[in-house]
Amino acid sequence: MTSASPETDATRYDFRAIEERWLPEWRASQPFRSGDGTDGRPTKYVLDMFPYPSGDLHMGHAEAYALGDVIARYWGLRGFNVLHPIGWDSFGLPAENAAIQRGLDPRGWTEDNIAQQRASMERYACSFDWDRVLATHRPDYYRWNQWLFTRLHERGLAYRKHSNVNWCPKDQTVLANEQVVAGLCERCDTPVTKKKLNQWYFKVTDYADRLLDDLDTLQETWPSKVIAMQRNWIGRSTGADVQFAIEGRDEPVHVYTTRPDTLFGATFMVVAADSDLAAELVEGADARVASEFSTYVEQVKAASEIDRLSTERPKTGVFLERYAINPVNGERIPIWASDYVLADYGHGAVMAVPAHDQRDLDFARAMGLPVRVVLDVPGEDGTSLPDPAESGVATAGDGRLVNSGYLDGLSKSDAIAAVVERLAADGVGEAATNYRLRDWLISRQRYWGTPIPIVHCDACGEVRVPDDQLPVELPPAEGLDLKPKGTSPLGAATAWVNTTCPSCGGPATRDTDTMDTFVDSSWYFLRYLSPGKTDGPFDPQDAKRWAPVDQYVGGVTHAILHLLYARFFTKALHDMGMIDFEEPFSALLNQGMVQMDGSAMSKSRGNLVRLSEQLDEFGVDAVRLTMSFAGPPEDDIDWADVSPAGSAKFLARAWRLARDVDSAPGTDPSTGDAALRSVTHHTVHDCAGLVEGFRFNVVVARVMELVNATRKTIDSGAGAQDPAVREAAEAVAILLSMFAPYAAEDMWAMLGHQNVARAPWPTVDDSLLVEETVTCVVQVKGKVRDRLEVPPGIAEDELRELALSAPGAVRAIDGAEVRMVIVRAPKLVNIVTA
Repeated sequence: MTSASPETDATRYDFRAIEERWLPEWRASQPFRSGDGTDGRPTKYVLDMFPYPSGDLHMGHAEAYALGDVIARYWGLRGFNVLHPIGWDSFGLPAENAAIQRGLDPRGWTEDNIAQQRASMERYACSFDWDRVLATHRPDYYRWNQWLFTRLHERGLAYRKHSNVNWCPKDQTVLANEQVVAGLCERCDTPVTKKKLNQWYFKVTDYADRLLDDLDTLQETWPSKVIAMQRNWIGRSTGADVQFAIEGRDEPVHVYTTRPDTLFGATFMVVAADSDLAAELVEGADARVASEFSTYVEQVKAASEIDRLSTERPKTGVFLERYAINPVNGERIPIWASDYVLADYGHGAVMAVPAHDQRDLDFARAMGLPVRVVLDVPGEDGTSLPDPAESGVATAGDGRLVNSGYLDGLSKSDAIAAVVERLAADGVGEAATNYRLRDWLISRQRYWGTPIPIVHCDACGEVRVPDDQLPVELPPAEGLDLKPKGTSPLGAATAWVNTTCPSCGGPATRDTDTMDTFVDSSWYFLRYLSPGKTDGPFDPQDAKRWAPVDQYVGGVTHAILHLLYARFFTKALHDMGMIDFEEPFSALLNQGMVQMDGSAMSKSRGNLVRLSEQLDEFGVDAVRLTMSFAGPPEDDIDWADVSPAGSAKFLARAWRLARDVDSAPGTDPSTGDAALRSVTHHTVHDCAGLVEGFRFNVVVARVMELVNATRKTIDSGAGAQDPAVREAAEAVAILLSMFAPYAAEDMWAMLGHQNVARAPWPTVDDSLLVEETVTCVVQVKGKVRDRLEVPPGIAEDELRELALSAPGAVRAIDGAEVRMVIVRAPKLVNIVTA
């Protein structure tokens, strides 16, 4: 670092000149290199979710990186060796679609955007270790995607199967369940349909229990909202697996139910219309049924899962003219196909108990099917609820069993235990656990992604590409039609597709699908640890030294997809013996959104705010400070309600403190103004806890108070020479460096130092934190009548007596009756008189 330049002594705060002064210095010195983590300092891994390189940084990036930078810089000031890396999530549909629209190669378009974003990040003064940069589209990264796929395939955790998958008609590719939001493609908002394809999956369900149970270890450090979303998505439930014999079919149909106690109330069966089971059951049916069923299935494929599960959606279906046998009473019940049952939940079939399930009841009423009450559920007045067949309202709850043979009179829990025991004894059922979670569909029919490292050989079947032949690189885009068309563009790269089998040496073809980009982001935090490693994805010793991530910062939009997949990868890598931890992110901070006039920014709404324009007008520091001061990190920011201009004015006021200090560096502050020293030490002490509690807006407010107190002392006469003023100004520079690094660096240089980011956290003198007295305001009928200097720990009874005898209070009471004395020790007493 250089010391202050002549311009530093200017009387006017000029953010442009300050940025031009320090940005080249930081680029040259790279002050945030973390090294190998063996320098003796404790380590701290702070990570921001990496961006898509789809253009320049926007306001959302500005908030996320401002908040993450506060945390990283704080721990650096506290003496930690902080790993704070950055990279680009550069594969995937946004980059590919943009390149297609512009007629460009995704590689060139992506690299140009990365260069632009990197320059903006450097200008924004992010404290990143630029020695650890990665981009997931580069072969030196995605080689290890393929290597990890191979390890999972070896363990049976990567497999291929035919199934009905989510299909985006616009992007012409499959989507994982998590990438369908309210029935729409999360990327383009196109209604998602179903399509039967042979696709690659990761067996996330093998880890369902661990993914769920280990959330308990994150309860104190992750937002409760995210914990709840993960729990709900995994969706573990307990119940019974019940076998229903089917007339004319050798094998029974298995039905999973959480309420086996209501089996006597099952009056029909419903199978998912788009399931293999429904197609099998309709085989051999007469032409009318087969035609109705075929037409109905096409309608079902066009509906989203969200729509199909809606309780308000009119119930539709087709009677398959087949019958099942209820195992508890031998009744013959009809089998229907409907869209409100999903093929991939349980076994794709449900026993319908219409009296006690609203969707079943709606279906029964629509189709004229019987409704039988088997639960006597009391209402609020203790009497039985109306018959659902008449009221149209199903009675769910924990009532006593009726019309249920040997279960009559039992409570829910006792009835479940009894019926499961009887089913098991009869060989037609058993206790079971089910999950909402499904295996992760990773295949994509697009070009811009990691090629799947499998070749298909007529003689050997699926063959893994050997490690020494990785990476399987994408062929050049030149000459390929990248427009979405339902099959991978890679299929047209015949020279690339046609290869030899690694096993037998015969002719073979490469798999032409690419991997979901969430594979890239499921382990990237580990690649940062060893970005140059060529004989493995990361060094296990580096993982022991740095990981898991101590603090993760990013949007709540990734609460399910990314976090769940990263947790799966971490557990799988733990089981492979590559890491010694099972959760990737020890603590999580979600930031809110940056909006304008109450809604998300967009060109179509005319409310788009460009970050580059804000930086040009107000400066980097003002924008960063505004992001931190706007409110709690998790709250949304409305840019119309905040004031970067106000932040700029404050920064100028703080900057002038350093200019006005008139004592030498190293001056002993103990002889300085005691009141200012008390404010300084209280501020430093309190800000540590506030930063660690993510109350960044309060930290900024406290620094503002310290600036005001320091200015007051300076303006008091000879205050500029007071050693306490230098101590306060240095504390302001250090605290401000977390939010406004340019101004802080300039202040630090004017104060005679170098590299504020590596300054030690100011030492707090505990004796200055002791408040010998505090001022207590005494009010009579809400008006201030006196002030008392009292000990901070004064008891309420003692403070009441002092207030009642205070001269100003006695004059105001003037003999009137005292009706109430409200004491808020030690700072307020309010006396209420008649």
